[in-house]
Amino acid sequence: MIKDRFEWDPEKDILNQVKHAVSFSEAQYAFSDPHRVIAEDLAHSGKEKRYYCFGKVSDGILTVRFTYRFGFIRIFGAGYWRRGKQIYEQENQVHR
Repeated sequence: MIKDRFEWDPEKDILNQVKHAVSFSEAQYAFSDPHRVIAEDLAHSGKEKRYYCFGKVSDGILTVRFTYRFGFIRIFGAGYWRRGKQIYEQENQVHR
């Protein structure tokens, strides 16, 4: 795995697997993509800033919702969503 440190709530991980068929341990790999896109989640940033990571994992573009907390990347949710794929492709087209 990469050098970043990750954490998550185990119960949220199970719920995410049921709802979106993605484990948070798999979601870590989105951060390994050298072409990943990080964007602030303005709609859900309250007491702490929240972000999206759009990164290629296997044959798809995975969207990961997360925050930075006490030196860790804390994952809240993840899934293969069309909007995340669109943002990833748009940003990578602009920067190539």
